[in-house]
Amino acid sequence: MSDGVGILVVQVGTPREPTEPALKAYLSEFLSDRRVVDLPRALWLPILHLRVLRTRPARSAKLYAKIWTPDGSPLAVTTHRQAESLRQALAGRGAAVHVAVGMRYGKPSIQDALEELRAVADRFVIVPMYPQYAGASTGSSLERVHTVLAGWRQVPAVRTVPPYFADSNYLQALADVARRSLAECDWQPDRYIVSFHGIPQRHVDKGDPYPQHCQRTADALAERLGWPRDRVILSYQSRGERGEWLKPFTDETLAALGREQARVAVMCPGFVADCLETLEEINVTSREQFIEAGGRDFHYIPCLNDAPAWGSGLAEIVRRELSGWI
Repeated sequence: MSDGVGILVVQVGTPREPTEPALKAYLSEFLSDRRVVDLPRALWLPILHLRVLRTRPARSAKLYAKIWTPDGSPLAVTTHRQAESLRQALAGRGAAVHVAVGMRYGKPSIQDALEELRAVADRFVIVPMYPQYAGASTGSSLERVHTVLAGWRQVPAVRTVPPYFADSNYLQALADVARRSLAECDWQPDRYIVSFHGIPQRHVDKGDPYPQHCQRTADALAERLGWPRDRVILSYQSRGERGEWLKPFTDETLAALGREQARVAVMCPGFVADCLETLEEINVTSREQFIEAGGRDFHYIPCLNDAPAWGSGLAEIVRRELSGWI
C-alpha cells in the first residue's frame, strides 16, 4: 500500500454484454443481494432460481440490446468518462489523486477497483454515484466496500461522500442540463415529470430516507428552473412485482397525462448517467405508452452524463472530503 489518495467511484453495475447468459449472471448477483430483496431467503431463493432467472434474462437482454453502443454499456462507458473527468478536475485544483471505478454488480467489481487503488494509495474516498440515499443502492455499495476492506491486514483510512441530493453543485448541473435540453423544444410543457427509481415501501417503513431525499431534489430543482410547483410531478419508476412500492408510478402518471393530451418533459435526476432505466424504460417504452394514450409531445431530458457542469460540480463535492489530506 503506497502513500497516496485513491478515489473509488461506485456505480450499481451493468451486464458485460446484452446476451441472455450475461444477464443471468448479472441478475443472479443483483437479486441475491439482501439489501435489494430483503425477503426471507427460504422464500425468495426458490423464486429467484426457479422462476425469475429462467425468464427475465432473455427479456432483459432484448432491452439492453436496444441501447448498447459500439463501446459497450452506456452506463459503464459514461461512468468511466465521469471518473476521468473527476481526476482531471481535481488535478486542475492541485489534488493529484488516483481514481478507479467499481461496480456493485458486474465488472470492474468494487473489489477489483479497491485492489487497483491499494497499490498506489493508503487513504480512500468513496464516491457513491447515487445522489439520494437508498439502502438498496448506497447502503449495499458501502457495505460491500467495507466487507472487502475488512479482509485486508492493513485497513486504510476511509472517507465517504455523503448523499448530495440537495448539494448546490449537483443541483446547478441538473439545472444547466435541463435548460439546454428544453431549449431544443419549440413547445412549452404542460407538466414536468421528475422520475426517480422506485423502492419497496417496506424499506421506507424501516427507516430509509430515500423519498425525503427525492422530494428535496425535486423541490430544489423546480425552484432553480422556475417551474410552477403545480406543474411538477414527482414519480417513481422501475417498480418490482412484489409488495407495495413508492407511488405515484411514472408509467401510470404518463398514461393519465397522455389521456389528457398533455405535453410533458421528463427528467430522471436520481441517475447521474443514462442507462437502461432512462434510455429504454423512459425514452422508449414510456414515450410510446404516453403517445399511444393520446399524449401530444414528449421530451426526455438526459442525465448529467458528460456535462461540464457535472464534471466540475462532482469535483467540488469530492474536494470537501479531501480536506487535510491534500
